[in-house]
Amino acid sequence: MAHINLLPWRENLRKQRKREFGFQVVGAIILAGLGVLLWYMQVQQQIEFQESRNAYLKKEIAKVDEKIKEIKDIEKQRAELVARMNVIQELQSSRPMIVHLFDELVKTIPEGVYLQSLYQKGATVTLRGWAQSNARVSAYMRAIDASEWMKDAQLKIIKSQKEDDRGMSEFELVSLQANPNAKAKQ
Repeated sequence: MAHINLLPWRENLRKQRKREFGFQVVGAIILAGLGVLLWYMQVQQQIEFQESRNAYLKKEIAKVDEKIKEIKDIEKQRAELVARMNVIQELQSSRPMIVHLFDELVKTIPEGVYLQSLYQKGATVTLRGWAQSNARVSAYMRAIDASEWMKDAQLKIIKSQKEDDRGMSEFELVSLQANPNAKAKQ
């Protein structure tokens, strides 16, 4: 008699193959999950590393900004000191100017001209006074223009006082104070 195996061996083989396939699929899913997890961890690590580098750069930029601010403050203080030094130097150089101005006033004033007041604003000198004639005022203006320490005399007002017995003319003239030493320095 022939051996007939009535056991469902094909069915068992199919079940075994299905189980093996299921294990393979589950194994592949687990491996894929592990791969994704490793990739995610690697990306997170790179992100954290980049964030730490960015934080370091921000900290260094803040330090540099602080130094730049200090440099700007120092430059501002330097500019203020230079301005002060220039003012002091200008005052030092103009200190003898008033002496020269009064000296030139004495040297240039002709006979018959009397000064009543003198005003100075910056380099502009305003002279008010009395003169015996208009020609004496003209001579005074020419003397001012010829002076080293005064220049550009301009007559603003001249009034004749006929009511007075004095016969004097009141005048006002404006001149600029010059500095011949400044030309030599330049």
